[in-house]
Amino acid sequence: MAEFVRNFFELLSVWAIPFLLLAIPVIGLSRKVKVYESFVEGAKEGFGVATRIIPFLVAILVAIGMFRASGAMDIFVKIISPLTNLIGMPAETLPVALMRPLSGSGSMGIVTELMKTHGPDSFIGRLASTMYGSTETTFYVLAVYFGSVAISKTRHALPAGLIADFVGLLAAVLICRLVFA
Repeated sequence: MAEFVRNFFELLSVWAIPFLLLAIPVIGLSRKVKVYESFVEGAKEGFGVATRIIPFLVAILVAIGMFRASGAMDIFVKIISPLTNLIGMPAETLPVALMRPLSGSGSMGIVTELMKTHGPDSFIGRLASTMYGSTETTFYVLAVYFGSVAISKTRHALPAGLIADFVGLLAAVLICRLVFA
């Protein structure tokens, strides 16, 4: 079973991007969409959004840097690690799980450190990578994107995002245990 799952995901990972790069323009052209012009227009809008979100980005990155530099992250990891051991999640990957909802670049730094320490083909390296790809930067999205369009009442966005992150983390642990352990 594990061999089948591994082969399936290997095949999927090889063909997913080429398929999307071909399918999206073909579907757009079949629907009479001016694909290139739409792409350029979206890029223009993206540049405008980028300039509006820079102040929010700087604020959240400073806060995250302070959280890690203060040692609060290490203390929090020590407190929570007995719970993660129950689901088979190594304590070394807990900082990725905690940082990912806050910052993509911060969590990428942690994943990179884990890769250097344990290797990319280790269980910890693979789990950290899978956790990174199966979760979202929930607080970052709320602070930056909602802030850039002046949405202050996020209603159910935060709980929904955190629930999705939690499910993504559990799925990452389960799938990595099935495929790589």
